[in-house]
Amino acid sequence: MGTYEIVNGLPRNPVGRTGIQGRGLLGKWGPNHAADPIVTRWKLNSKGQVELNLKSQKPILQFVAVERKDTKEWAIPGGMCDPGEKITQTLKREFMEEALDSHNMNEKDLKEYLSKLNELFKSGDEIYRGYVDDPRNTDNAWMETIAVNFHDQNDLFRNVELSAGDDAGKVCWMDINSGLKLYASHSEFIHQVALIHNADW
Repeated sequence: MGTYEIVNGLPRNPVGRTGIQGRGLLGKWGPNHAADPIVTRWKLNSKGQVELNLKSQKPILQFVAVERKDTKEWAIPGGMCDPGEKITQTLKREFMEEALDSHNMNEKDLKEYLSKLNELFKSGDEIYRGYVDDPRNTDNAWMETIAVNFHDQNDLFRNVELSAGDDAGKVCWMDINSGLKLYASHSEFIHQVALIHNADW
C-alpha cells in the first residue's frame, strides 16, 4: 500500500524505528497486509425502535466485536490476506471464520450465511487504508490494513447467532461509544464509522 526504503538489504519501517529489529511475530518482511470488516447495525429497544443515547440524543450503533485469543483484547474481526487473495475475499473469509465459526458449520447453514454475507458485503464504505500502529510492528516488518464498514441496514444478521471461531475467543454485538478500549488502531476506525452514520460517540 505504502512506499518504503530498503536499507542493508532489509525493508525499513516507513513510520520510524520501533526498537525491535527483524521480522518479530509477523509472517513477512516489510508490509504485512490485512483486512478488517466492520459490520454494524442500529441498536433497538424493546419496542423495536432505534435506541437513542439519553445524553447526546443520537442513535446507538453496534458493531460485531471479537475478543482476540492472543491478547484478550476486543477487536474488529479481521486478519491477514492470503497470497493471491482479493481484499473482498479476505474481508468475507475473516468475518465468517472469526464471527460465525464457519469451520464448524454444517453445509446448510454455511450456504445460508454465505448468501446473507454476500448481500451485506455487496457495498461498503472504506474507512481506512494504510499503515497501522500495531504492537507486532518492528523496524523491518509492519502491518498495513484496509478497514471497510458494512452496515446491516436490512437486518440480514439481526437474528443470526454469532459464534466465535479461529483466532477469536468471544464474539458479540458491542455498543459503539467513546469509552471503547480496542486492539491497536481499531478504536480510531470505529470512531470514523460513528461519524459517518452520525451515531452516538
